[in-house]
Amino acid sequence: MTDQQQWQFLDNPTGAEALAWVENHNSRALEQLETDRYREIRNDVLSVLEDGRRIPHVRIRDQWAYNFWTDENNPRGLWRRQLASSYLATDKEANNTWETLIDVDALAQSENRSWVWGGAAVCYPNNTRALISLSDGGSDSTIVREFDIHTRQFVPGGFTLPESKGAATWIDEDTLWVSRDFGPNTLTDSGYPRQVRRWSRGMSLAQAPIIFEGEQTDVLVMAVHDPTPGWERDVAVRVIDFHHEETFVINEDDSYTKIECPTFVHASVWRDWLLFLPKEDWQIGHITHPAGSLVAAPFDSYMAGKRHTIELFTPTNSTSLENVTPTRHHLVLTVLDNVASRVEILTAPPASPSDWERTDLQLTMPGATDIMPPFASLHSAAFNALEDDRLWLTTTSFTSPTTLSLVELSPSGQVISARIVRDLPAMFNSRELVVTQHFATSDDGTRIPYFQVGHRNQTHACPTLLYGYGGFEVSLTPTYLATAGRAWLERGGVYVVANIRGGGEYGPDWHRAALKDQRPRAYEDFAAVARDLVRRGVTTHHQLAAQGGSNGGLLVGMMLTRYPDLFGALVCQVPLLDMRRYHTLLAGASWMAEYGNPDNPTEWEYIKEFSPFHLFTAHTHYPPVLFTTSTRDDRVHPAHARTMVAQMDEAGKDVLFYENTEGGHAGAADHQQRATMAALAWEFLWQKLDTPPATES
Repeated sequence: MTDQQQWQFLDNPTGAEALAWVENHNSRALEQLETDRYREIRNDVLSVLEDGRRIPHVRIRDQWAYNFWTDENNPRGLWRRQLASSYLATDKEANNTWETLIDVDALAQSENRSWVWGGAAVCYPNNTRALISLSDGGSDSTIVREFDIHTRQFVPGGFTLPESKGAATWIDEDTLWVSRDFGPNTLTDSGYPRQVRRWSRGMSLAQAPIIFEGEQTDVLVMAVHDPTPGWERDVAVRVIDFHHEETFVINEDDSYTKIECPTFVHASVWRDWLLFLPKEDWQIGHITHPAGSLVAAPFDSYMAGKRHTIELFTPTNSTSLENVTPTRHHLVLTVLDNVASRVEILTAPPASPSDWERTDLQLTMPGATDIMPPFASLHSAAFNALEDDRLWLTTTSFTSPTTLSLVELSPSGQVISARIVRDLPAMFNSRELVVTQHFATSDDGTRIPYFQVGHRNQTHACPTLLYGYGGFEVSLTPTYLATAGRAWLERGGVYVVANIRGGGEYGPDWHRAALKDQRPRAYEDFAAVARDLVRRGVTTHHQLAAQGGSNGGLLVGMMLTRYPDLFGALVCQVPLLDMRRYHTLLAGASWMAEYGNPDNPTEWEYIKEFSPFHLFTAHTHYPPVLFTTSTRDDRVHPAHARTMVAQMDEAGKDVLFYENTEGGHAGAADHQQRATMAALAWEFLWQKLDTPPATES
């Protein structure tokens, strides 16, 4: 049955009837899953999440290192700081000289609100004020309050914004760019802001002039101030959909000038350069820049109409550009080569625009082999992009604990020094584990890479968890499996990550290969990996599970309804499932560029082929499935999971459901909740995969 009218009450996230339904299903799930093993796994996961030896990642402002920290005594967290010199010191006592600025737990208790930290934006260059974002229960909507760092108090009569989706960013200490809910007709169909206002101190928000406005059908608009000394600018961005946008430079008279390029090209400003990232092939004159390239042009000459561009990165069949990090004098590129990372340093030329210099950081960093395990991911971040060329480099892999290094670059791009500042201790025993990369062949002949983490001397089929996402050009790269290591790998499981189409592992073309009517390619890829694991003897179909969240939840929903014979169990988290009306629920309209418009009959013809809610049939045998979601998810509506479970309940299927009351789209608001949600999933998988099937197929 695909008519959800009888379950319409489940559309109200906090309705009494809906919450009673949720409580009943939560109780049923806990009754089955709260075993001794569950409690053991939960304690293991919680000990990892709350381990005091975790790396406290920081943002540097002036001489201070700012960090947000949670632990068992501060589950909602502390915003704190210490001198940067102390953070960088080799003396562990000096490392621990933190001073608390905001205690979120104490604030939540005093205000009787379930505050979840949403971030702090410190105003440059004085660094004395911050905009603090707080979410009630972990939703995407936040309130914003101005905070005085010196007095450690919220500013009486300071900038304050009520709960809304959107952004507020500093122009200077007395002025903000604000894109929020300003009242009727100020939000897009996706529920995000369509106006940008400049708000000055002493002015009411209603008086703030509208500087920029988008269309009702856009995803959102926003503006930011670039405070780079010598190149200060204000820029507005109109996000038309997830793949198209326009960028404008805001002039001193509040007019704005468009950066002329196709909407499929992402444009940004760095110093006296324009940077372009085309998502499709971009032809300028006689030159074609391929999708996924990085293109630069001198700002003044390009804005004057001259179209002299320089291609700084060109993708290949195996390489893609994962990230660009600017420092004072350099662009730091993270490049994926068959999903393995490397880092390049590009240095802007002092004279001729075409004479950019390139340095491979992995070849020049002293001791690189010590922090570069096989199949590692590298992530770069500027130490202080506005003022110097120091670089944070985070190295992580599936089985090697994360390290945080500080690399100092010269203005010419050479490495002056490099050292490990912090390293995570081992969170699980990985001595007998090995990471390998394999390729499965999809239905159309495309080779699909996947990573496998398993035991070195595996001699028989084992319980195996296959994880995937496959959408929005998101790449799944190796990351340390701290909690999965304890809950799954140490207990004999195999962990697999599939790099299917729809992601960004091979650039925009890899993503575009699974857009809209091509979406089934992603599901065919995932199924091909599942079959390959069985073919290679890693596991059996009965011992194989799949897990994914959000768009990955849609992926798991498709495995349930299109490929039920391939899996012994499924974990589907904060998912999209009802694709007939996804665009009418919360932020769903913003994803139509990815999936299509169900109101268009032509597009619905292909969308219905990947709508799990509509593909479900009562007579089909399905593997056991656990659905999880959050009452406070204001991005993907909990009705997706709720109504799918109601439909499966009616048909008598093996289905469990658990809804956390907080956490937003993340599904959990603190470590206790994260440990609970994780342990429920792991216990469900062990129950379903670690026992023989009831009947042989």
